[in-house]
Amino acid sequence: MIDLATWNLTIPVGVPATTIDTPLLVGGYQDHYFKSTPDTLFFWAPVNGTTTANASYPRSELRETFADGALRNWAYPAADNSLSAALSVGQVPSTGKIVIGQIHAYGSNKPLLKLEYQYKTTSASANIVAKVRITPLDEVGQTITVLKGIALNQRFTYVLNLSPTGRLSVMINSTLWSQQLDSSWAPKPLYFKAGVYPQDNTGYETEAGNATFYNLKIDHKPLPVGTP
Repeated sequence: MIDLATWNLTIPVGVPATTIDTPLLVGGYQDHYFKSTPDTLFFWAPVNGTTTANASYPRSELRETFADGALRNWAYPAADNSLSAALSVGQVPSTGKIVIGQIHAYGSNKPLLKLEYQYKTTSASANIVAKVRITPLDEVGQTITVLKGIALNQRFTYVLNLSPTGRLSVMINSTLWSQQLDSSWAPKPLYFKAGVYPQDNTGYETEAGNATFYNLKIDHKPLPVGTP
């Protein structure tokens, strides 16, 4: 069972886009853009949907919260922080690009990490790409292809981990990439996001991104007692 008690949901309706608070989500909220069963979450976002403030693209995406709906933000030195998921992507927009997981920075429109599914019609498969800012001042950051050859409707897994020492790791299936972040990230408030965030805003409603999640879990493991 996927626990929705640690999330709110943004859908591409309204100006700015609408947020569905955690208690309503846990109560069984369903709509055109988000459907849940005990074992799956389905996200759909058309390219002509509305956007959040300061964003260029529409999304049907979860954002980390506490159970009462308050936004949860964390600094990485306080715990071992992970977001794990199992999913399949069923549709991509004409750009072929959908963000499927993020480590975002509170109060910024530039995330620390975007995990992106990049589909290519020539190969009929996608690369899973990590876009990372090693320091908060990075404007562009690094782009790393973690794994190639994921088809539409093919299940795969990811784990995003940020350790208390600032080591960022991205695992796709059994393929791991990791790198040390600059320590200037340490005081920054961060949070996880997951869902579909198409990197496209041109076209008709039939052009969209969708994905089905079969597992989704946040874990903030406390540091052992006595850890300096």
